[in-house]
Amino acid sequence: MAYKQLPGFGVQLPELTFDGWLDWFVKVDNPLIFWRAQPTYILAALVFLLGAAGNLVHAILNGGRLPYLWLATVLHGIVVEIVTYNLEDIDNFWHSQTPVIFLGRRLPLHIIALYPVFIYHASVAVSKLRLPTWAEPFAVGLTVVLVDIPYDVVSVKFAHWTWHDTDPNIFDRHYWVPWNSYYFHACFAASFTFWFHGWRRWLYADNLRKWDVNSVVKELVCVVLTAVLGMPGGVLLFLPLYHPLHDLAGIHSEVTFFMIFTIFLLICWTADRTPSSGARPYSGLHTSEKGLSILLLHLALHYSLYLSFVIFGHPEEEVSIGLHERIGPCNETVPVYTASGIVLSRRRYLCTSDYDEDYFDFHCLPNGQVPSEGSYWYTICGTPFHNRAEYVAVISTICLLAFTVFRNLHLHSGSGIHQVERKAKRH
Repeated sequence: MAYKQLPGFGVQLPELTFDGWLDWFVKVDNPLIFWRAQPTYILAALVFLLGAAGNLVHAILNGGRLPYLWLATVLHGIVVEIVTYNLEDIDNFWHSQTPVIFLGRRLPLHIIALYPVFIYHASVAVSKLRLPTWAEPFAVGLTVVLVDIPYDVVSVKFAHWTWHDTDPNIFDRHYWVPWNSYYFHACFAASFTFWFHGWRRWLYADNLRKWDVNSVVKELVCVVLTAVLGMPGGVLLFLPLYHPLHDLAGIHSEVTFFMIFTIFLLICWTADRTPSSGARPYSGLHTSEKGLSILLLHLALHYSLYLSFVIFGHPEEEVSIGLHERIGPCNETVPVYTASGIVLSRRRYLCTSDYDEDYFDFHCLPNGQVPSEGSYWYTICGTPFHNRAEYVAVISTICLLAFTVFRNLHLHSGSGIHQVERKAKRH
């Protein structure tokens, strides 16, 4: 097959070496190589980059705090990724390589764009509900999950990244996606939203409306504080529910996710029962929002892309050459220190004779030979759908639901960004 002629196919490395600091910081390569290896990955990356660019255009067109919201999401994402790669207890996933990748081949360019796509889309849509301050972060968290689910389910099936096989915090899976991935996105987006709007109120106590812009310096202070504290705030939301139930009581992560989902939903529903002025469209009210079609078109493209992957894609024909969980002996374990102080355990290495990651194997390598012990950079092969129809049914349902939610929020709610009262015409 064509991928057998790919540069680096089958190469095994125990460590990466870099030609100076710049080579460690960023690597730019021929996109055609990655297209031959993982065409779905390149398409997904392109759609994220288009989405982030489109959201930036929407932010600039509408002004106010929206450009600062976009910037804060980018910086928040960079902080989350850097911290994750450098803390052993939460370093439990490895992205496939892309034409532009940063930080020692760990951070693909489109992952930086993922955060503005997720959080900006959700924040703008939820703003139109005009929920009270105490409820809005939870609504943003839930809405982010609607963007994330098809991406997570389909991308992992096509080996766009790999998870640590035995990490206790991501061991419980849904279509090979850890339930904690959804928990993470909901909590971290809620924390981000809380800080973004909170710092403006607490530090400056001005009389500006929520989305009106303050001075550049003041807004940038809020942006930096939000980017830095978004992750710690998200971690705190794991403490009262997930860690005691999962780590102490041994409750499956699916249960803890649906518990937090229900709590978030009840908060939002309760707040929405007594809407504020302008939270519902009425005669004489219209929005001066510009570029709404950009947001809706990208969401339509986002959901259509992942549905098309499960309808037409062949994950068994795609390969990922790059960093993955290090291969080694099966009997070595390391402690995992959780945010609650409870110490769990996981295998130190991927055990190739006893692992449970059905979305990849080594069938495409010569004679199916697994990489040798100590390998950190090696080739993995995608695996076929066991039941393509099931994926089509699941992803189509989620995409239809999610896009309908976004469309209704944008077109059938009040305006959270700009609203103008029409003067009644005199006859």
